[in-house]
Amino acid sequence: MLLIPAIDLKDGHCVRLEQGDMKKATIFSENPAAMARHWISQGARRLHLVDLNGAIAGRPKNEQAIKAILKEIGDEIPVQLGGGVRDLETIERLLDDGLDTIIIGTAAVKNPGFLQEACLAFAGHIMVGLDAKDGKVATDGWSKLTGHEVIDLAKKYEDYGVEAIIYTDIGRDGMLQGINIEATLKLAQAVSIPVIASGGLTNLKDIDALCEIESEGVIGVIAGRAIYNGNINLIEAQKYADAKNPPDA
Repeated sequence: MLLIPAIDLKDGHCVRLEQGDMKKATIFSENPAAMARHWISQGARRLHLVDLNGAIAGRPKNEQAIKAILKEIGDEIPVQLGGGVRDLETIERLLDDGLDTIIIGTAAVKNPGFLQEACLAFAGHIMVGLDAKDGKVATDGWSKLTGHEVIDLAKKYEDYGVEAIIYTDIGRDGMLQGINIEATLKLAQAVSIPVIASGGLTNLKDIDALCEIESEGVIGVIAGRAIYNGNINLIEAQKYADAKNPPDA
C-alpha cells in the first residue's frame, strides 16, 4: 500500500481544501518545491500534484510551481499531476517537463475520445481521476455533479488503456472523516486495473482497512490533510503498511 503525499497548488502555494471548496483553502506552504523535498525526506516514493486553479480554468495555471518542484527533485521519485489537462499538446509539454503521469478528470467525462487518444499517444503515462459523491461523478473542479455512475465510466476507461484510476470521495476530501472503503472496494472489484484511494484519509485505521483490500487491486492512497496536520506520520504509516503487506510479497 503506497502512501502518496498530495501537493495541491493554488495561486502558487501548497494548500488543502475542504470538499474541494476553493474558498476553504488552508495554506500549508508558500514554497511547494520545499514541501516536495520534505515529503521525499519523509520517505515518499511518489508525489501527487493537483493544479487547483487549472481544474477550474481548464488549463494548467501553476506551471511555474510545478516546474520548481520537478527541478528540485529531479528523477528521484515519479510525480503525477492532475488539474486542467484538456489537450494532447498540454500532456506532451508536461511529460517533457519531467512528470511521470498525467491524470485526466473532467476531460475524460466530457470528451472520452480525448482520453482514448491520450492513452494511445502516451501509453503508460495516463491515469484517470474519478471524483464522486454518492456514486455520481463530479467534474469542473468538483463544481458540477453529473449523472454518470463511477463504475460505468471506470469500465469504459479500463478498455481505453489507462494505467490506474484515482477514486476520490469528494464528500470526505479534506474532512478527516475516513476513507470510503466500501465504495473504493466496490470499484476495485469491478475493474482489473489498479485503483488509488483518495479523500478522507485520517489515521492508521484507514491504512489498516486499505491494506485489507490491497489484494483486490487498491494499490495506494493519496495522503493530504492528515499528513499535513500531523494526524499521520508518513514515515511510520508507510512502514506500517509495508509490514502489513510487504511490497515484494
